[in-house]
Amino acid sequence: MIAPPFADRPVLVLYTGGTLGMMPSAEGLVPAGDIETRLRNALDGLPPSRQSQLPEFVVHTVASPIDSSAATPHDWQRLAATIADRIGQHAGIVVLHGTDTLAWSASSLAFQLQGLDRPVVVTGAMHPLEAEGSDALANIELALRFAARPELQEIAVAFAGRLLRGARSSKTHSENDDAFASPNYPLLGEQVGDDVVLYPARCLETQQRGAPRFELPDYSPLAKGGVVRLALWPGIQAWQLEAWLGDDRVQGALLEVWGGGNIPPDPEVIGVLAKASGEGKLIAAISQCRWGGIAPGRYAAGQGLIEAGVLSGDDMTPEAAITKLVHLLALPLDATERRRLFLTPLVGER
Repeated sequence: MIAPPFADRPVLVLYTGGTLGMMPSAEGLVPAGDIETRLRNALDGLPPSRQSQLPEFVVHTVASPIDSSAATPHDWQRLAATIADRIGQHAGIVVLHGTDTLAWSASSLAFQLQGLDRPVVVTGAMHPLEAEGSDALANIELALRFAARPELQEIAVAFAGRLLRGARSSKTHSENDDAFASPNYPLLGEQVGDDVVLYPARCLETQQRGAPRFELPDYSPLAKGGVVRLALWPGIQAWQLEAWLGDDRVQGALLEVWGGGNIPPDPEVIGVLAKASGEGKLIAAISQCRWGGIAPGRYAAGQGLIEAGVLSGDDMTPEAAITKLVHLLALPLDATERRRLFLTPLVGER
C-alpha cells in the first residue's frame, strides 16, 4: 500500500481540559498546567517495546481548557474549527477531553468534519494522569496508536482498550473506568495484548485524496437552547409539551419515547407535536432504551408520531441525535432538505 502523503507528520495532541489533566488539592481536584511535560513523563514510563509503537506527536492546549460539563455548542464549533485549521499538518489528531460530554463533542465533530481523510481520536480519563491506578495513560497510549492509523478516517473514541465510532458512543457509567459504550454498532478496533487491532470493514469508507467536505456553520443561533431534549414519562400532559415546543426560540427537539417508538394515545399530545412540526420545527424521536431502535407505527401506540410528522431517529444515540439536529438547523437548508438529511446516514450514526 502506498503510504499517505501525511504519514511522516506528527500526531497532534489537543488538550481541551477534563479530569485527565487535573491534580488533587485541599479543595478537591483542580485544573493543572504543563500538560505536555506531564504527558511525556508518563509515556516515558512505558516499557520500551510499547514506547516504540507510539507515533511522534506535538501538544497544543486550547486557549481556555474547561470541565466538559460546561461545554456548549459554541465549544463544539470552536473545537471543530481548531481541528480543521490544523489537521493538514498532522497524520492524525488526539483530542484530550473531559468524559462527561466527551460523546457529545465526538458526535458533533463527526457532523462538522465530514469527509476526513485521517484519524481524529477523542479520549479522556476517569482519573487524573498522576493518580495511582489511573486509566489516563492507557487511554492516551491507545488513542495515539490509533491516531497514527491512516485507514481510520473518521471521528472515533478510544477508551478502556476499545475504539468506538464517535457518533455511536455514549458515556454509560459514572464511576467505572470502562465508562463508554457503543450500544448499536460494533467496535471499530480494540487492544489485544500489546497490539491495537483496527477492523477496517466497520469503518467509514476510505476517502479519496482531495479537499474534505467539512461543514462548519455558525452554531450561535442555536447555542442558547434552540434544540431541546424531552423524555416522556407516564402522565405527561400536552400543556407541558407546549411549554417547550411552543416557545419561538425552540427550532428543534428530540423526543425520547418508549420502547420501539410509542407515545401516549392522547390527541392533545399528538396535536402539540403536529403543530410544532407544521411550523417547521425539526422534531425527532429515539427510544429511551439504549440498545435497539424505534419503528414508529409497529404498535398502535406509535402511530401518533407518524401522524404528527415526527422523524424517526432509528437507533441513534441521544448525543448523535441532538448534535445532528443542531448541525442541520445551523445549515442554510429548507425544511424538506433538513428532514431528508436527518433520515440519511451521514457519518454512520444510524
